[in-house]
Amino acid sequence: MEQLERHVIERAILVGLNADCFAPEQTATEASLDELAALLEAAGGQCVGRVLQNRHTPDPHSFIGEGKAQEVRALAAQTGAEMLIFDNALSPSQLRALEELTGAVVLDRSALILDIFAQRAKTAEGRLQVELAQYQYLLPRLSGMGKSLSRLGGGIGTRGPGETKLETDRRHIRERIHRLQRELAEVRRTRAVQRERRMKNSIPVVALVGYTNAGKSTLLNALTGAGIPANDRLFDTLDTTTRKLRLSETTQVLLSDTVGFISKLPHHLVDAFQATLEELRYADLLVHVIDATDPQRQAHIAVVEKLIGELAGEGVPVISCYNKADLEVETLPHGELTIAVSAKTGAGLSDLLALMEQALQRGQHRAKFLLPYAMAGQLELLHRQAQVLECEYTERGIAVEAVCDEILYGKLQAYLIESEG
Repeated sequence: MEQLERHVIERAILVGLNADCFAPEQTATEASLDELAALLEAAGGQCVGRVLQNRHTPDPHSFIGEGKAQEVRALAAQTGAEMLIFDNALSPSQLRALEELTGAVVLDRSALILDIFAQRAKTAEGRLQVELAQYQYLLPRLSGMGKSLSRLGGGIGTRGPGETKLETDRRHIRERIHRLQRELAEVRRTRAVQRERRMKNSIPVVALVGYTNAGKSTLLNALTGAGIPANDRLFDTLDTTTRKLRLSETTQVLLSDTVGFISKLPHHLVDAFQATLEELRYADLLVHVIDATDPQRQAHIAVVEKLIGELAGEGVPVISCYNKADLEVETLPHGELTIAVSAKTGAGLSDLLALMEQALQRGQHRAKFLLPYAMAGQLELLHRQAQVLECEYTERGIAVEAVCDEILYGKLQAYLIESEG
């Protein structure tokens, strides 16, 4: 992927359409335009104007209608904006029509998010995933991206596959997509081997999830001393970071910081990041980090919960962790798996560790088994599916102390000599 440096801050007008026929996740609102402005700032641009239009249905040709497009053109001339960024998804023909009507470069929300991802991806895996998502986004839009492809010098929306690459025929681009998919399949196989090794070592995995900029990286740093950058901007962390964390004298976990979620997250981006997001499916516990000060908190919680439902393993416990509680004056929700903390001041972090351990032990039994040597295969089963705390070979058999789930506990009842929980 080519990554071109931008020498000037690009000025842009944000445009959104609120149509009666749109589902809530498709429409634009003042709040979603605020978020789009933050995304633009994260990409290195500057918002110099915004337009929110209400219509019954989008115009099939120009999305906002020719009259509104001319108004936007006049606003761009007045503010010196060279770019329009739409909060809604645009078809290839709408992209081309809007560029012809306004004389400006036109991008949609997905293209802006992909641009930020292209800037932030640091690891080889991250860059592969971003490149795949960009090609999957661009392939059906090649015929509609006039000005976006012809710009010189780079800038927002141009990071990624270079101009000459995108002007090659679709067959070559499809071949590149297939190569990227094969490389990422190898990444997933490597991750599977690593997961198998972790399972054999009986180390539970806890994944931090949440809306972008909720404070996941700050929390990871506070708990583990990881020292990863944690800036106040959207999608500051893209590549997954994993560190060991001791919850108590008897329990150690692997704590992972994952890419942040956002409303209207492009499906091709979710698909491309399967190698990373797959970790959620195999996590033993999720900690949903929520910005307690976020005015759109409930809407953002709903976005994350929907994605957790699609990506996480069935029945995985989820802790709702309200971060930045030192700045929140209102009463926060209470619940069995709900906690308020401040990653910045450290308030509530010891209680969070205790809650993590408690959640991991729900439906778990700490037990001692005496396995006959003839049943040594059950020891391998315990290593694969449980947390083995102690193992001793005695004259009577293999004495094993382990934390296991209800199903495995039932299978090994015949060898049980002591149990807690």
